Amino acid sequence: MSYGQGEPQWDPWKPSSEQSQWGSRGGTPDWAALAEASEARNRRRRLLLILGGALATIGIGAAVTVAVVSANGNANAPNKPAGALPSTADIPSESADPAPSFAPTSAPPPLNPMDFISSAKKDTAPISANTLLPGTQLTVGANVYKRGPSDENTNCASAVQGTLPAVLAKNHCTKIFRATYTKDGVAVTVGVALFDTASQATKAKQGADGKSILRSLFGKGVPAFCRTTVCRSTTNSYGRYAYFTLAGFTNGKDVTAKDAKVFAAGDDLAEFAFRQIRRRGEAQAAAASNQ
Repeated sequence: MSYGQGEPQWDPWKPSSEQSQWGSRGGTPDWAALAEASEARNRRRRLLLILGGALATIGIGAAVTVAVVSANGNANAPNKPAGALPSTADIPSESADPAPSFAPTSAPPPLNPMDFISSAKKDTAPISANTLLPGTQLTVGANVYKRGPSDENTNCASAVQGTLPAVLAKNHCTKIFRATYTKDGVAVTVGVALFDTASQATKAKQGADGKSILRSLFGKGVPAFCRTTVCRSTTNSYGRYAYFTLAGFTNGKDVTAKDAKVFAAGDDLAEFAFRQIRRRGEAQAAAASNQ
């Protein structure tokens, strides 16, 4: 007679919680035992997955290491310490050939316009009253002046009066150009005297005084002015040129310090003469630079 006939066999590989209970014949299933058995199986499954992933990662790492070593030319070469790397002398250096060099280049300095209008030797462009004082009218800002008569003369003394003839003769004036401009009853004669050197023109300006006066130029619709009346005069020089103005009323009225429009007209014409002389120098400098 054997004990436990009809009872389930004991499985030594299962935990006790998974063994069928003795004496539980045809009774209600032990749900707690079943749940414990399921949890144990799940733990074993997770452990197997973790171990499998770790082994796969180790395998991939080994493959990458082999690939990297193989890419360096020797899959079986051992790791070398830093001291085994090539020394500085063994590393290829930059080319010993000198870098290409270029000679420094620079544009020549621009020619100075003042050099051309300071000496008769360089100031050789054609000159006349029409080139130096051109046009039929002059616009300066909002002021428009109508150009009247003009002339030029190698006898510089004939175009001036007072003490100015002696000043021009002493400094060897070679030619003088004049033109008259009018606006609203005011007339201005501008005169430009020509010398061989800038030094002579400067001395002529310095030698002029309050009685060194340009002679007014009239005609061609411009009545006589500034012959017996008080007028305003200016004197200046630039390069080998000395330039003068004489401004007054065409009706014979004397100019006073309060006659602003007479002073403005004289200043406009003096500025115009200066700019024309400077443009002459700039034009000749530009032409010489292009040769």
